[in-house]
Amino acid sequence: MTTEGNELAGKVALISGGGRARGQGAAEGRLLAAHGATVVLADVLDEEGEATAGNIEGAEYAHLDVTSEAGWEAVVGDVVGRHGRLDVVVNNAGIARMGRLVNVTMSDWDQTIAVNQTGVFLGMRAGARAMIEAGNGGSIVNISSVAGMEGLFGSTAYSASKWAVRGMTKVAAKELGRHGIRVNSIHPGFIETDMLAQGGFDEDPEQREKMARSVPLRRVGQPDDIANMVLFLATDSASYCTGQEFVVDGGMHG
Repeated sequence: MTTEGNELAGKVALISGGGRARGQGAAEGRLLAAHGATVVLADVLDEEGEATAGNIEGAEYAHLDVTSEAGWEAVVGDVVGRHGRLDVVVNNAGIARMGRLVNVTMSDWDQTIAVNQTGVFLGMRAGARAMIEAGNGGSIVNISSVAGMEGLFGSTAYSASKWAVRGMTKVAAKELGRHGIRVNSIHPGFIETDMLAQGGFDEDPEQREKMARSVPLRRVGQPDDIANMVLFLATDSASYCTGQEFVVDGGMHG
């Protein structure tokens, strides 16, 4: 993908989990804005999110707890009220609470499902309602994981939530196609973000190298690798793609 263009001129995109400057959501926001979209980055990290949006021309920030039904309704209502439309929703927010089956606590399970699964459901529902009412179609992009393609050792709650995203995506695509709304999921592998850094990735060069060697393309992915796929799915280049899973993992899966 080129770094700039006008494929999304006049379009409005809402991206959850977009507050962290080095995160996937921010990279997605930068690229969509560079291609003409008005971008709303939503997160619970208000100070960081305001700063991130302030560094992207054509972007703004909104507070959003993705587990809140009222929160989603308020943010989508505000976006439509101020901009007159909502064309793209990227359900990017997510958390990783890793642990083997016998060690998973109910707290970790409930929090993972609330953010990764319920948050995506609420985002799809709020976005779809606005798109249906406007009658202009749209694109919903759900960020899942390679954990939503296969069972990853030690990731019971996380894998369950990401499989659910994959399934909800397919159901939504079938239901919303008649309204011109496309719904697809992206399944990243190892991506160099703060979430990956929580496992000591940044401080351990040996671990970093080992991780890179496990990938057929011999590198860890970058947020822009995911952003490029989001851009494709947000534009008319993907006008005949819906209900599909797009794996971006350097060849790990399959």
